[in-house]
Amino acid sequence: MSEVLETLPSRYDAIRNVDELIRAIDAQNCTPGWVARKQPLMWRSPLSKFVPVHWRYAEIRPALLAAGRVIGTDLAERRNFVLRNPIEGNDFATTRTLVGAYQSILPGEKARSHRHSSHALRVIIESRGSYSVVNGKQHPMETGDIVLTPGNHWHGHGHDGDAQAFWFDCLDLPLVHLLEPMKAEDHPEHWEQNAERVDHSPMRIEWADIERRLAAASADGLDASFFGKTVNVTSSLMPTITIKVHQWAAGWQGGAYRRNANAIYVVLRGSGTSAVGDEHFHWAFGDVFVAPLGVRVAHAAREDAVLVALTDEGLMKFCGYDGLEACE
Repeated sequence: MSEVLETLPSRYDAIRNVDELIRAIDAQNCTPGWVARKQPLMWRSPLSKFVPVHWRYAEIRPALLAAGRVIGTDLAERRNFVLRNPIEGNDFATTRTLVGAYQSILPGEKARSHRHSSHALRVIIESRGSYSVVNGKQHPMETGDIVLTPGNHWHGHGHDGDAQAFWFDCLDLPLVHLLEPMKAEDHPEHWEQNAERVDHSPMRIEWADIERRLAAASADGLDASFFGKTVNVTSSLMPTITIKVHQWAAGWQGGAYRRNANAIYVVLRGSGTSAVGDEHFHWAFGDVFVAPLGVRVAHAAREDAVLVALTDEGLMKFCGYDGLEACE
């Protein structure tokens, strides 16, 4: 076969310089590997195009209250505000692999059921009486809970309480867009009927259980020097989103680190400061901030604090890309 190919006439026989070769091969949708590119294919150290950002719950909550007055779940399937990282060309992602949003539901409302490829979860900021129906099971969503919706599970939300409920959504939607296995559909009946209430379930990580586990957690070790007392509540049903809860006593100061993982932090208790790259975020209850991959990060607590960290750490480990190191 190679002898036959060598005897065939070639458009490249008359080429006498590199520029002519580049123009000719471009017609075959090929690019020489040696040419300079505006965006290099490789670089020396991990660096995200996404930037550190801080969203203040005290500023977003009034907007959610206003949304509750002016738009219903009949028009807005999910009454939420997506936390868009302000980099050029981005219109929804919070980090490279994750997107977050503040969401709210009014007493008596139902947010109709749907399902999608993306894994999703809710960190409940303020709620008494709201719930999530996941594959026919009704799971309470009380303040401090983390409620899971693995990919391709039917899910909708309702509220039997008497005050507006607020939570933080996190999905691996940017990752799904990158890999392109997206599939989404509305429930044929709009709502999962006759759902069975289930107080204890793998889909619901209860605040009381989180508190117990934090009380028993160790404050020693390298990871604790960066992240304080930590419990890992990641679900094997949602391997692309690592879920950890950190507890920091008033006055605690963590060491500075860099990590090959993108992180979204949700503040459930207390206040403090996090240095993320060149930014210093003074956070409080309900706030959300982002620490992109590769930047220097250091946390400190002003008051006793509990934060939920939502990251792609597990994904990075699976790919062999993970890394955590102390820095100045």
